[in-house]
Amino acid sequence: MSKAKSTTDTALVFDHGKIVADAQKQVQTAINQLVDSGAERGLQVAVYRGADLVIDAVAGAADPASGRPVTPDTPFYSFSVVKAAASTIVHVLAERGLFGYETPVVQLWPEFGAHGKQSVTVRHVLNHTAGVPGIPLDTTIEDLCNWDKMCAAIADEELWWDPGTKVGYHAYTFGYIVGEIVRRATGKKISQVLREEVAGPLGVADEIYFGMPQSEHHRLARLEDAPMAGPMPEMPPDLPMFKAGPMSTFPNAAMGNRTDVLSADIPAGGKVSARAIARLYAALLTGVDGVRLISPERLREATAVSSSGMDQVFGMPTTWGLGYSIGGLGSAQDTRTTFGVGGVGGSFGCGDTANGIAFAVTKNRISMDFNTATALSELVKNALARG
Repeated sequence: MSKAKSTTDTALVFDHGKIVADAQKQVQTAINQLVDSGAERGLQVAVYRGADLVIDAVAGAADPASGRPVTPDTPFYSFSVVKAAASTIVHVLAERGLFGYETPVVQLWPEFGAHGKQSVTVRHVLNHTAGVPGIPLDTTIEDLCNWDKMCAAIADEELWWDPGTKVGYHAYTFGYIVGEIVRRATGKKISQVLREEVAGPLGVADEIYFGMPQSEHHRLARLEDAPMAGPMPEMPPDLPMFKAGPMSTFPNAAMGNRTDVLSADIPAGGKVSARAIARLYAALLTGVDGVRLISPERLREATAVSSSGMDQVFGMPTTWGLGYSIGGLGSAQDTRTTFGVGGVGGSFGCGDTANGIAFAVTKNRISMDFNTATALSELVKNALARG
């Protein structure tokens, strides 16, 4: 005989529902204000707690020229935010036994071993210690769209440091190396594996892409650069970041609106809705609708600190798990339970193993900071803290 719900149970359910409704309302109000003030053009916020989508808020215009509004399924070119999907594919395939974290990349991709790179492992690639953070300084945006050309160029690169001894953000090379590992292991492009192994099972195959079919481009949010508050600060010309790739390939709105870039597999970035990337993190944390992407044991390994130190490219302290940055935004910045990836322009996605919350914000005004994402993550944390 089933036991009837007690009054206490009913009160808890009601309280939980009220907290979630209040959180949704607070976030909606906040993003409406960001759009109304002109600080943002269009944005999405999505939050899962466990398997439940508890916040799904949108505001503003996806395309200011036409007035097309942002909807929950609007994909945004969120740049490196989608590195999390590339990393997740690696974990899914590793769990299936196609390779391990200690597998040398040359075992799958022999040409990669040129110029002393034979000892680079899958782990080194995931935690940004591989020592191959740069693309050739004559690389063009058209080159970025040419998979074979970029992989050949990266295979021919020389090491910046002995693999595993230093850490530095592999901004572009991460995506090509991971993508070629996946292609050599499966015989399929990483965009196909994303659809078959991650996006499809999660029911978001039309909301997360590396290369996006041109027939779908009309659904994308159009990017725009945020106005500069003042002159660009002078930066020393000998900064390592200037040796990691030409400034002409640094992401901006014009690049992120190009048809060839949107169509190409460039897995260091991608096109995604906040709802889809939050769902991916939720499926890593606890599972969603019966889909759990990797085992709890593998998640613990993937989100444990794997490398840390001064970033050899950008010159700031950095901490990585296996493909995910460790530490969140705002007051969560120093925690070791938050794992995620932010993107140029200010979009951000993460999961927290301590509370099972997955959070994502996507936006189409390209800023040079994470101020919007930080404020919204703090709002969400405080709003859900009572639940």
